[in-house]
Amino acid sequence: MSAKHPIVAVTGSSGAGTTYVRNAFMNIFRREGMKAAIIAGDCFHNVTRDEFQKAVKKAALEGNNNFSHFGPEANDFLALQECFRNYGETGNARSRFYLHSKERVKEQTARLGMELELGGFTPWEDIIPDSELLMYEGLHGMVTDKEQCVNLRPHVDFGIGVVPTINLEWIQKVHRDHEERGYDEEQVVETILRRMPDYVNYIAPQFSNTDVNFQRVPMVDTSNPFVARDIPSLDESKVVIRFKRPGKYGIDFPFLLNMIEHSFMSRRNTIVVPGNKMSLAMETIFTPILEDLLRKSKLAH
Repeated sequence: MSAKHPIVAVTGSSGAGTTYVRNAFMNIFRREGMKAAIIAGDCFHNVTRDEFQKAVKKAALEGNNNFSHFGPEANDFLALQECFRNYGETGNARSRFYLHSKERVKEQTARLGMELELGGFTPWEDIIPDSELLMYEGLHGMVTDKEQCVNLRPHVDFGIGVVPTINLEWIQKVHRDHEERGYDEEQVVETILRRMPDYVNYIAPQFSNTDVNFQRVPMVDTSNPFVARDIPSLDESKVVIRFKRPGKYGIDFPFLLNMIEHSFMSRRNTIVVPGNKMSLAMETIFTPILEDLLRKSKLAH
C-alpha cells in the first residue's frame, strides 16, 4: 500500500461482470474530476492467442489438461507485482493492451498507426502521467503464488471482488465469448472445465482478501448454465455486498439502507440490494472511499 500513490484492484474471473464495477468507477472519476490510470489485467498474459492454443496442446500431450489463463503458466505474476510496487513507490508504471477482439485491434491500430494482430498485444507504454490513483481490472488483482513469492495484497489500498454465483458466471462467459469473441459454445465449455483447478487455486482465494465483494445472485432458474439462452437481467437478480472490515472504511449501513430502496441486512457486515440498484450501490460506496484515499495521498506528498 502507498499513501502517495493508491491502487484500487477490481478482480473477478472471466465473465464475472467486472465491467459493471469499471463503469461505476468511470462515472465517479468523471463526476469527481479524478485522474486515474487504468490497467487491464489481460495485458499481463505472457502468451498471444496463437501461442496459448499451442501451449494448451503441448501441455495436454505432457499430461497437463488444465493449462489456463487463470494460472501462473499463462501470466506474468511477477511483472504484475512489479507494476504495483513501482506505481506505489513512484506513481509510474507500464501497461499494454491485449487485442482480444476485432474492435480492439481496429481501435489500437488507429491510435498507434501500426499493424496489429488479433490475439496479440500492443507495445508496452508508460501509463498516463501525474495520475492520482491506479485502477486495475482483471483476473489477478489480489493474487498470491507462494512458488513465485507473489502476494499483491500488500500493494493494494482497496480491493474489490466481483463474484456472481458460479452458474451465472458460466452463463455470462458462454454468452460473452460466443457472441462477442466468436468462440464456439463447445469451446467455451471446454475452457471452463480446463481452468477449474486454477480457479480453485488462484481465483477463488482472492475473494477472502478483498475489502468488499459484490455477488450477483439470479432469482430465476440457472440450474443448467450451458443451455441458458439469455443472461438473467439485473431486474431478475439480487446483489450481496460483503465488507471484510466495515469499520475500516466507515461504512454507514443505515445510510445505505435509506439510500437504496428494498435493500436489507443479511449479516452484520453484509447488505443485499436489488440487482438494478447495483450501480447506485457501487457509486454510493466507492465515492467516499476514493475521496479518502486521495485526501491521504495529498497529505502524504
